[in-house]
Amino acid sequence: MKSQSKYKFPVLSILLILIPFILSGQSNTPVEGYVPEVGQQGKDVVWVPTPQELVDTMLAIAKVTPSDFVIDLGSGDGRTVISAAKKGARALGIEYNPDMVSLSKKNAAKAGVSEKTEFLEADLYDTDLSKATVITMFLLPEINLKLRPRLLELKPGTRIVSNTFTMGEWEADIHVTTEDNWNSWNTALLWIVPAKVEGTWKLGRDELILTQEYQMVQGKLTQGEKTITISGGKLNGNEITFRAGDYLYTGIINGNRMSGKVSDSVLGNTGNWTAVR
Repeated sequence: MKSQSKYKFPVLSILLILIPFILSGQSNTPVEGYVPEVGQQGKDVVWVPTPQELVDTMLAIAKVTPSDFVIDLGSGDGRTVISAAKKGARALGIEYNPDMVSLSKKNAAKAGVSEKTEFLEADLYDTDLSKATVITMFLLPEINLKLRPRLLELKPGTRIVSNTFTMGEWEADIHVTTEDNWNSWNTALLWIVPAKVEGTWKLGRDELILTQEYQMVQGKLTQGEKTITISGGKLNGNEITFRAGDYLYTGIINGNRMSGKVSDSVLGNTGNWTAVR
């Protein structure tokens, strides 16, 4: 796995790729007369199925387990929801096209996972996402950006996985490129919703002032008359890591309180720390 890099997709290029896209091995078995066509128009995007290898990769980097509740936005023929259910997770597909919803339910029944899956004919913008632990999607960049404020309000630690398209300035925590489908739809991107830590914290007698841009953290630690600029500040859900001088701080955030371990990289000493906001 590699750190995420920035991708830029001109709108014209996206349309040229999406509409004529035909990927070997992605055809659907006819189910009672309805056969979706690759490139068919939907409410927000045209339909192009995510290759199964990439579906598996997306769920793998999100570390989906039976304890998860997965919501797939724009669930199409149901393959991502079904794949999550096969891992034991409960999964919900949000799809605007009623024919696709019916097809997905039949596909889930054929796969033997109906009890763990649900498919709703609904608008993804109106869907309650608050119970999700994992959200998957294959949407255009402008739709991702519209959803971004809502995604950032989800519980810290919620995993967001996208096929190919980014979240603008919110850089992915992980990106993976699969070996197959080298020319298109072979990149999975993962974001972990960060806790909100911006503000002034009291760390014993010291003062810790933090600023935040998505999962990246900057700030300063004031100890009496000495001020230390922190470095390496990073959030992973409700976990925080930063360095102040020779000291490495790691901790867990719980609302307006965070606590954890601090270690001296020179002497090797360790201790506990707690900060309140």
